Amino acid sequence: MTIYSFSNKLIKEKSPYLLQHAHNPVDWHPWGEIAFQKAKNEDKLLLISIGYATCHWCHVMERESFEDSELAEFLNAHFVSVKVDREERPDVDKIYMDALHALGQQGGWPLNMFITPEGKPVTGGTYFPPQPMYGRISFREMLESLAKVWKDEREKIFLTANQLTSHLEKIAVPPTTEFIEFNWEIEEKTVSQFRDAFDSINGGFNHQPQNKFPPSMGLMLLLRNYKRTGEAHSLEMVEKTLQKMFAGGIYDQLGGGISRYSTDYEWLVPHFEKMLYDNSLFVWALIETFQITKNHLYETIIRDVLDYISRDMTSSEGAFFSAEDADSEGVEGKFYIWSQAEVIEILGKEIGELACFFWDISKDGNFEGSSILNRKYSDEFVAKRFRITLKEMQGKIQTARKKLMTVRSKRIRPFLDDKVLTSWNALMISSFARASRVLNDAEFEKKATRAANFIFNNLFDNTGRLLRRWRQGESRFPAYLCDYAQLTVSCLDLYETTYDTAWFLKATELSKETNRLFRNADGPYFDSGNDGEVLLTRNAEGYDGVEPSGNSSLAHAFLRLHAYGLSSKFHEDAQRIFQSFAIQMEQAGVSFSAMLGGLHFSLSQPKEIVISGIRGEDKTDLLLAELRRGYHPNIVVSFLENGKNIETEKIIPLTSGRSMVNDIATAYVCQNKSCKIPVQSVEELRKLLT
Repeated sequence: MTIYSFSNKLIKEKSPYLLQHAHNPVDWHPWGEIAFQKAKNEDKLLLISIGYATCHWCHVMERESFEDSELAEFLNAHFVSVKVDREERPDVDKIYMDALHALGQQGGWPLNMFITPEGKPVTGGTYFPPQPMYGRISFREMLESLAKVWKDEREKIFLTANQLTSHLEKIAVPPTTEFIEFNWEIEEKTVSQFRDAFDSINGGFNHQPQNKFPPSMGLMLLLRNYKRTGEAHSLEMVEKTLQKMFAGGIYDQLGGGISRYSTDYEWLVPHFEKMLYDNSLFVWALIETFQITKNHLYETIIRDVLDYISRDMTSSEGAFFSAEDADSEGVEGKFYIWSQAEVIEILGKEIGELACFFWDISKDGNFEGSSILNRKYSDEFVAKRFRITLKEMQGKIQTARKKLMTVRSKRIRPFLDDKVLTSWNALMISSFARASRVLNDAEFEKKATRAANFIFNNLFDNTGRLLRRWRQGESRFPAYLCDYAQLTVSCLDLYETTYDTAWFLKATELSKETNRLFRNADGPYFDSGNDGEVLLTRNAEGYDGVEPSGNSSLAHAFLRLHAYGLSSKFHEDAQRIFQSFAIQMEQAGVSFSAMLGGLHFSLSQPKEIVISGIRGEDKTDLLLAELRRGYHPNIVVSFLENGKNIETEKIIPLTSGRSMVNDIATAYVCQNKSCKIPVQSVEELRKLLT
């Protein structure tokens, strides 16, 4: 049992990130009125330190600075210190990250901002070293300098704080602009931006100065462009990127799943933390690519990622955990790397040498003397190199993988952030639901349904208000727009997978609550509810960062609901979102890929399809399979179980009057509320979809 010398006010929190700092000598406070009142009473600036539980540089700064008793003594004497989990409080993080950008600095975590007792930002940065290095002043120097200015030249601080706050207020909501008539030019311009940044050798896009992030939302936009135009290069960019990522060190070659990003352009050396949202969106892109290409490599990767989520990232109740750390035993990547000698000792000389060649495990290694597993050669090349059949080679590698996984499972695992976040779970619910639909896998459907039921059973308060986070039996924090919007999308995905109208009803109920809590009649939807904490600004974001923005997801959901025959107001609200971010989409479309996907859906004038039949009968299942397995990004699908249609027709207007013709399974295809003649064969349906 560990005995700690210190405990601070974070000790009663549930956030794994806050609890990691609960025994620092720094007198940390959670975000709240108590900390701000203390700052006012003691006439001090506040340090707002923002991060998350699996953040590598957060751990580094904790070890170097926040565990330093001497530094903590100075910090406690001159500042009120507040720790914030950015995943629990994205609204707080957004404000102070925007402030950092306004200061001309690149964002990242940990985010350490100094603010006035009124909450106004003054200055800050990301990681501060204990000694001057990397071109940065030390954390102690930063603290001493600020304490002196606060004491002797306070008017400078207030001037800066007021200027920054004024700027934040101006950018909180996009300004109203003249109406723009959208056409395909905005998508073509974004595709051109992707093309210009494409790495034709390694896949991916060189938008970042050093790192490569999984570009899943951008890949899905490129797939839509390929579907619409037949432009082969759009599909080539997607396939090259997915295959290079799968072959690289960013992909866990043994356990499945991708890391947060690669620190090089070859996808070799990852930042080893694994995030739920990255893996969700990766699966979305893989599913759509499989639908287009029918290449079973993508099915293999989909199943591999979802097996990883099921094995390592799912609670006993069926909810999905947030992330796994990059560090193990305080060393980044230690859990994942191997030496050549170790692999040969475990597998024996014959299979060991094959495995080392297959996964590029060398004597000198590719990462600090050891090797990150990655693929340089095709299966066929490896088999030829070792003079065995392809089937024999794949069997030996499968054996090697199982043995290495058994050994790896006995290592000390990276820290698991086991909190359950609503929007991130919704993303993965959609992953399992879509995979079930496309791959005809009933187990995936069960996992999607189980996770969704967990959210609805555990993340609503007694007033029916959706909440953001659950951990160890505690649900807390009013949910944000991204939570409501993404959960609505996942409910629609569950409906199109199960055809259970209960999920459709939940989607409509969530949309009503979204309008009650987040609606902005003059622009995009606010990120936080009108019942939430009053902060420095109330933002309305459209930027698709690590996950689709709340406005992007909401536009998708509203357009789908309207296509099902619900109120035209849904369509109008989606268009208002698009108009609000038109300038940003036109100028920097690669950063608004999910929103452009919604605009693509709108411009395509989606097809509204009803299949009327009996599940389990061949003709019905063939019609459904055509819709479930093919790549049709611009359709909505309803199923009308013949003889059980009264309830469905009441709930989903699109299904009204769409019975089977002559007691034979029938497909109705409509567009803009105008319907084609009903058809009853897959060939006829396929023609109407083209």
